[in-house]
Amino acid sequence: ATRLLEVVARPFDLDGQIVTVGTSIGLAVAPEDGVDTGGLLKKADLALYRAKSEGRNSFKFFDVEMSKDSTARLQLVNDMRVALSRTEFELHYQPVFNVKIRRTCGVEALVRWRHPVVGLMAPDRFIWLAEETGLMEPLGEWILEKACADATLWPENIKVAVNLSAAQFRTDKLYDVIVSALAKSGLAPERLELEITESVLLLNKENYGDTIRRLKDLGISIFLDDFGTAYSSLSYLTMYPFDKIKIDKSFTQGLSNRADCAAVVASVLTLARGLDIAVTAEGVETREQFELLRAAGVDEVQGYLFGRPTPVGELSFLASEPMRENDEAA
Repeated sequence: ATRLLEVVARPFDLDGQIVTVGTSIGLAVAPEDGVDTGGLLKKADLALYRAKSEGRNSFKFFDVEMSKDSTARLQLVNDMRVALSRTEFELHYQPVFNVKIRRTCGVEALVRWRHPVVGLMAPDRFIWLAEETGLMEPLGEWILEKACADATLWPENIKVAVNLSAAQFRTDKLYDVIVSALAKSGLAPERLELEITESVLLLNKENYGDTIRRLKDLGISIFLDDFGTAYSSLSYLTMYPFDKIKIDKSFTQGLSNRADCAAVVASVLTLARGLDIAVTAEGVETREQFELLRAAGVDEVQGYLFGRPTPVGELSFLASEPMRENDEAA
């Protein structure tokens, strides 16, 4: 397996371009793992899935825990299908604070799953599975419709941001889904913000770019999320009409004690000013982080210092009143 990984990874010339290929390998061994051909292949496939999920470009041998994980995964998929029909999902909203006018200017919609047995589940426990199993399309459509409908009940100066996944872009329906959500709710397009990660743009630059530009033409704001965490983010800023970039929380939280994080934030802000793109910093948890970001010139901030994600029924916009210089953020 090691030898195969090395051989496949060797660079080769493809019409003048140097190309490399990665691979993952799953192994099942007879007779320890069984003697039935079909059963061995299934077990090797489980090992392959584990190798891919743990970073790829590696190999894994089958073990019995993988069968347990596979059963649990299948159960979770079945539960998710039922959850969609029963509307067990809900949106929580986290405030976004405008640094210049010193008030809440919007919220980010974050999906949660209120599982009848497990309880409230954060998105990192199920979004990846929805993307792999084709369930992200109906879930994403519900999120868009719900977020737009909720936003119509808020002050008109409050915008709502919704994250889009690569799975939603892979269909040809995303533009129509977004237009439909706006039409059903009556929400003005200018109050909807769509957040896209670089993983989306890596898949199909040309077609996805057309969709992004059409959405932009409607008046919807387009954000590049988790900026600075991937190698090619800079090129995307000139390829797509982004209104805003969001600095990843890892840089925000290292701002006060790591020179490299401070340098990244300063560089991003300089770049954004040159391109006339606004900047939001995520993960702001302390007053010190906020003051450093404000001094640096960040346009908006988001994090526990200004509010945790809360259900729509508990959301308050009292914090949308300006925060005075000597006030402590809540």
